[in-house]
Amino acid sequence: GRRGRAWQSPHGNLAASLMLPIDEPATSQMATLGFVAGVALSLALGDLAGAAEADSEVGNSGRIALKWPNDLLGDGAKLAGTLLEAQRVPGGHQVVVLGFGVNVVEGPTDVPYATTSLRQMGIGAAAEEVFAALSNRWVEAYDLWDSGRGTARILDAWRSRAAGLGSEVAVMRNTDLVQGTFEAIDNSGRLVIRSAAGERIEISAGDVHFGTTAT
Repeated sequence: GRRGRAWQSPHGNLAASLMLPIDEPATSQMATLGFVAGVALSLALGDLAGAAEADSEVGNSGRIALKWPNDLLGDGAKLAGTLLEAQRVPGGHQVVVLGFGVNVVEGPTDVPYATTSLRQMGIGAAAEEVFAALSNRWVEAYDLWDSGRGTARILDAWRSRAAGLGSEVAVMRNTDLVQGTFEAIDNSGRLVIRSAAGERIEISAGDVHFGTTAT
């Protein structure tokens, strides 16, 4: 996981990685592939949730949401996550590895935040079905990204699925706690907070907690 944390994946959950070579013109937009991954996974899980709800005649109320920078929430609890790592390989080429982890059958219990799983949400898909749905949606999202030329469209798609926009938020940046209102995701993919004093704060990395305190 991020910052050297353990990535737990009990048997029956999905853990998948995709390695992509990146052409030189796209390297400046490479970091935005994390948003491509989030959009693709949110669409895939939304497809599965919608199918399950159609079977049970329960309406879809937007159960899947994206939490900046790389988590997905199901009914407000952590359901999945993505991870992006870049490396230069022999020959000078740049590659990116995108990791996807989905709590299909169960979520971790020894973490300081709420977790859920597809099974807990009443979605009976197996890991193989999640992978197939993700594969289909990845092709769409990656085509939309278009080697970085479609970054603005990807960010718009991400914003439309964002959790917590307009709400109180606290972000822990190393030892620095930033609090305020989650105002936007800017065109570089940074989290924008408006402080109580009216200051606009742009954050490139940190742990996000909805509410006024971070734990």
